[in-house]
Amino acid sequence: MLVSLQALLLVVAIVTVWVMLNNIRKSQIRIEDSLFWFIFSAILLFFAIFPHAIIVLSRFLGFESPANFVFLVIIFLLILNQYNLLKKTALLDIRLKTLVQYIAIKEEKER
Repeated sequence: MLVSLQALLLVVAIVTVWVMLNNIRKSQIRIEDSLFWFIFSAILLFFAIFPHAIIVLSRFLGFESPANFVFLVIIFLLILNQYNLLKKTALLDIRLKTLVQYIAIKEEKER
């Protein structure tokens, strides 16, 4: 794996942790919501620290380049995160609709 890719992964992991910790400190994000990003950073850190393991794993799985494997893993993790966000948004939409209907019914009864 290229040293520049290792350095990039290391920097991205450190910046991600720093941003998440700042957001938690400022109460802009809940700890539960930042858990994914901490795990994501740990995976990037693992990729940066142990490039030989990535090389062996990528060859075992048939990838031409370890960088392709790293990018595929990152894309897969981000797609998983997007799916979880979609589920949360759908649940909030349903809860909001139920709340609006409840308020409308309550206001209609008060008239």
